[in-house]
Order: sequence, then C-alpha cells, then structure tokens
Amino acid sequence: MHYLRITTLLLLLLPVLAANAQSKKKNNGGGSGGGSGSSGYSTGIGLRGGGYSSGLTIKHFLSGKNGVAIEGLLTTEYAAHGGRLTILGEKHHNLADVKGLQFYYGAGFHAGSYQARYYFADDRFYYSGRNGNVYFVKGNKYGYYYDETSYIAVGADLILGLEYKLPDLPFVVGVDYKPFFEVFHGYNGFYNDAAISLRVTF
Repeated sequence: MHYLRITTLLLLLLPVLAANAQSKKKNNGGGSGGGSGSSGYSTGIGLRGGGYSSGLTIKHFLSGKNGVAIEGLLTTEYAAHGGRLTILGEKHHNLADVKGLQFYYGAGFHAGSYQARYYFADDRFYYSGRNGNVYFVKGNKYGYYYDETSYIAVGADLILGLEYKLPDLPFVVGVDYKPFFEVFHGYNGFYNDAAISLRVTF
C-alpha cells in the first residue's frame, strides 16, 4: 500500500536528517538558530490524505518558539464510519543547503467516534468488554450481531514528517508517518498511518 512505502522512506531518511540537523547546529556554534527550523510561513491550512483517515489539517507556528508548531487534524475515519480530532505539537528542523525543506517530529493525542460494526474486522468474532456478552459477525456459524452503536475512542499519537515550502508560492507539501495507540469500547490497539498533505500558507 502507498502509506507503507511512505513509511519505509521516512524511516530510512531519519538518520540522515538527524545527522544533517546536528551538523548544521554545530557549524553555527550551537545557537538556537542552527538546528531549529524557519518554516517560511506562519500558518498553513489544507488537506491531508492518509491510509486510515483523510481531512483537514491546520498548522500554526508559535510566536517566539523557533521551529515549534501546533497541528490540528479534523479527519474522517472512512473504514470505521466515524471521525477524529487530533492535536499535535511538532518541532521542525531545516535541512542543510535545501531552502524550504524541513523534517519534523512530535507527539499529541486524539479523540473520535466510530461505529462498532465497522471498527472491528468482519471476518472474526469479538467480545463486549463491558457486559461480557459475545457478539459474532455475519457469516459465523453461531449466528451474528451487528452493533450499530457509535462509541468514543481516545488515543495518543507520534508523528515524523518531511515538508517543503514551494519558493515564491503560498503552498507547502509534505509527507508524514503517524503511528497511534487507541482505546475503543474496552479494546486497545497500535496502528501505523501515513499521509500526504497540501496546505495553503500565510
């Protein structure tokens, strides 16, 4: 799948990116401007298309905090018939000799709501963590039960990405890898997600 390729690329590039940032910081005497990113924009609003969800992305760089940004994601979880709001804090670093190109990393949390019958896989049975009842999906020889209820989900997120501010144009394009841990209706799991984003900047 496309997001697995993006994930692999980012993981392979991470050691090189980190080394470049550290080298630039040392060459500039270790000052705060050497390793921290100058994004070339204050706020960006656009779309993010990912493996698990897609939707709106808003990134804003904090005044007086060189290279630190807050990103908000309002996305639709199409596979589970629901949506989520994600808030991330991110630290950006310039790449040496590549104007407008930065890598970043960060962490945050999310909350969402999904419909149970779509959240769980259709080829296995699952158990209700609250009351001990056993539900079986359609096709199981013991019968079936489709849970139509939407439940709240909460979780924690990490993010690692690359973004490029187009010269002389108010656009930034990026790719990111965003693994997340989630708790849903008594269950929990760890998921790998990746995405491509395009923002209008100002």
